[in-house]
Formats: sequence, structure tokens, C-alpha cells
Amino acid sequence: MPSATTVAAFAAGLLLTLCLAAWLTPRAWWRRANARALAVLVCGTALLGGLLHVLVAPPSQAAQAAQAAPAIADVPLAGARYRAWDHVNLRAGTGVAARRLAVVPAGSHLTASGRREGDWWQVSAVVDGRRLEGWASSLWLRRADEAGSRR
Repeated sequence: MPSATTVAAFAAGLLLTLCLAAWLTPRAWWRRANARALAVLVCGTALLGGLLHVLVAPPSQAAQAAQAAPAIADVPLAGARYRAWDHVNLRAGTGVAARRLAVVPAGSHLTASGRREGDWWQVSAVVDGRRLEGWASSLWLRRADEAGSRR
């Protein structure tokens, strides 16, 4: 059952459609019922009613809960293992201007320290038999248990 807000939004959309159709279309279109007039009414009501519903309706409880809680994937957990989605530059600091320490091959495992600055996470990885610690862009990291990891 639609809410009162939804019904009111689509009723207002129908009224706006009728007013706009009377003002913007030729009078001959409305002398008798036809498919063109029906299409104008249905499409106009759906578009304008949907727009009004989005603008007027309060957000759902699920949307409010999603905005209130940060996504778990946004926070690097200390000691958590991640997989390199593609070749990842391990850098001495945050940002692309920081000195590159090594290139971590795609599919390699990285361990997060828990520190982050924006999209940059402090991680450690084994590259060519050496354990290196540095910063990597989180855009190229996936959880090790994530189904969509590349390798």
C-alpha cells in the first residue's frame, strides 16, 4: 500500500501534467481520446510524480541507517590481510608524489597497520623476499576473502 506522501506526489504530478499539456500541446490533441494523449498523461504523471516523490518523501529507514554507519570496507583493520587488485605502488608517504619504495605485484597479500590518511592506507608487504612497510592507495586493495579479487 503506497503511503499518503506517495499518493499526494503522483496526484500533484497528474495535475501538473494536465496543466502543462493544456498549455504546451495543440488543442486538437485533446478533442478525443487517443494513444498520444494517454502516453503524454502516463509519462508526464510518472516523471513529475516521481520527481516530486523524491523531493518531498522522507528518506527510508534503510537509507538513514546506511548514512549513519560508516562502511566497514572504508576502515583498514589493524592486522587484516588485503590482496592487491592490480600492481600497487608502495610509497614512503601518502600521495602520488611520495617516493616509491616498491611495486607490489597483482594478487600479492598486504597487511594493514590500521593507519589511514584519506584513501591511503599504511600497509606492509613482502616484495622480492623483503618485508617492506609503506603507504598504498586503498583503491587498489581488496579484502583477501573477497570473492571478486582478481587472483
